[in-house]
Amino acid sequence: MITLHHLENSRSQRVLWLLEELGLRYEVKRYARSKTTLQAPPELQKVHPLGKSPVITDGDITVAESGAIIEYLLDSYGEGRLRPAAGTPERRRFTYWLHFAEGSAMPYLLLKIVFDKVADAPVPFFIKPVVKGISKKVNGFLIGPNVKRHIAFIEAELKRDKWFAGAEFSAADIQMSYPVEASEERVGLANEASTRDWLQRIHARPAYQRALEAGGPYSAVPG
Repeated sequence: MITLHHLENSRSQRVLWLLEELGLRYEVKRYARSKTTLQAPPELQKVHPLGKSPVITDGDITVAESGAIIEYLLDSYGEGRLRPAAGTPERRRFTYWLHFAEGSAMPYLLLKIVFDKVADAPVPFFIKPVVKGISKKVNGFLIGPNVKRHIAFIEAELKRDKWFAGAEFSAADIQMSYPVEASEERVGLANEASTRDWLQRIHARPAYQRALEAGGPYSAVPG
């Protein structure tokens, strides 16, 4: 039996969605974030040394990291589903977006979340202007331009094709759901019609809805 160690408001939501898309039997072990730090509880370190989510156990096998979990589940149980055939242009695009989600998109989004929180953090009044100034400067010359560039790139890709790996829905769309949802919550996608349409389509999928029921309330930006 596959067990998903599910941290609330985290990347593990998309693993839950993949399990539903594949129609696999699984169980969910839930973990709540600390109300003060928003970090995962120490109990997760009993499952994986880094104490982070997502992580799954499948018998005596433990797999962490979203992309690695997706590949493991597709290799073990996919039976050719949700992944384009090897050697095709669609497969190359699939692999690219599977890695882009965490390798390119999320670092700047996480920096934005952190620096936005820094700007609003409670500090002595005489330090507040300095903290806000630093946050504004870093957002202005580094974080903001890169986030906008990534969002524009995603919009262009989804304007060209319906899904990230081409004409068919795949696990690359599942992997990309977290950074796109985080972009919508943190930055907004008012001018990205193709990306908003993609979000509506993934949110309407029955497996996505079932994953929400199994995982509970969900936000891609905790806190």
